[in-house]
Amino acid sequence: MSMTITSVAFGDGETIPAKYTGDGEDISPPLSWANLPSKSVSLALVCDDPDAPAGTWDHWVLYNIPATTDQADEGISSTKTGRKPTMWSEGLNSWGNIGYQGPKPPPGTAHHYVFTLYALDTALDLKPGLAKESLLNSIKPHTLASARLIGIYQR
Repeated sequence: MSMTITSVAFGDGETIPAKYTGDGEDISPPLSWANLPSKSVSLALVCDDPDAPAGTWDHWVLYNIPATTDQADEGISSTKTGRKPTMWSEGLNSWGNIGYQGPKPPPGTAHHYVFTLYALDTALDLKPGLAKESLLNSIKPHTLASARLIGIYQR
């Protein structure tokens, strides 16, 4: 069975509730994962919006997650509230902030928010504050599998 990432807040291809957006509380949604490869040691998570007018927009970069965990609780991260995960590292989003900043697209067409989870074969010594591209370059040779959850939001 393939690795999966899900949320009790929204299903794949469904609307992200406003609570998890810049129009609401702007807290990270609850996420869970299953069926990691047996050799998984750590995980990384990226949430981005490929539909943004200026090009792909990064909303959350999270890494140094032990593979022994199977979820990220609701509200574990929010730049609005200043909440940060205590044991995991976060990188820069496209606003230049560290942490989760939810969807707040311009009015009009719906945007797709892609939550991608990466299972890694090692624990990487990565300092907090990495940009997405730096993270992806670091994990590329160590990625065993990945899974995606896509949420939709429109204003």
